[in-house]
Amino acid sequence: MVTSIALLLTLKNYQTLEAFSDDYVLESKSIIIDWLLRKVINLNPRTLAFSGIGTGIYAIVTAIEAVGLWYEKRWAHVLVLVLVGISIPPEIYELIGGISLIKVVVFVLNLAVFGYLLRNFPKH
Repeated sequence: MVTSIALLLTLKNYQTLEAFSDDYVLESKSIIIDWLLRKVINLNPRTLAFSGIGTGIYAIVTAIEAVGLWYEKRWAHVLVLVLVGISIPPEIYELIGGISLIKVVVFVLNLAVFGYLLRNFPKH
């Protein structure tokens, strides 16, 4: 949710942030701030809006999932499987675009978590 709010506030204050990046002289101690500022300024405002709304929706669904798991609801377990499994096709697409060690590790870990959750799905 914090990421969603930050992205949407960035979108709202896009021109101010752009002017700030042009006027502010970043010191060598602020390498991370400089990198982050350049990344945000180079993003399309539509991308910021889409990312902010998407992360907000994901945060809400995750909160609903957490409450459902707390009360041991069956639909919450299904929702966990869906949320873990929904990231597998984009990871396959990324692997088709180019293989790297990090992509393979993330993909294998995601498959392992999905397999574990599927194997240990509650029977009640």
